[in-house]
Amino acid sequence: QLQASGGGLVQTGDSLRLSCSASGRLLSSWSLGWLRQGPGKEREFVANIRWGAGTTYYSDAVKGRFTISRDKGEKTVYLQMDSLKPEDTALYYCAAGTQIGEYYHWGRGTQVTVSS
Repeated sequence: QLQASGGGLVQTGDSLRLSCSASGRLLSSWSLGWLRQGPGKEREFVANIRWGAGTTYYSDAVKGRFTISRDKGEKTVYLQMDSLKPEDTALYYCAAGTQIGEYYHWGRGTQVTVSS
């Protein structure tokens, strides 16, 4: 089970950190990802981290501004979001699975709203 938190209302250029806590066992080979769905848009991939190796991958839209990390002891994945833009406004979900695009477990979303 995944639980996302940390969303809120911020202004352009501000930062936010999202957290996703996991319960149950997480395999080293698993991938933990953040995805988002903006108003009137389809859900899109944001970032992913391999639970064991810590290898990260980002969408072009957030590369250089967002950082995904994990704390194995806390079984938590973070998404540090800097230099936020209005187009980052979305419901952000965390998910777990075998690889990017193969997510089988989803948490409830947390809303991020960036005002201009």
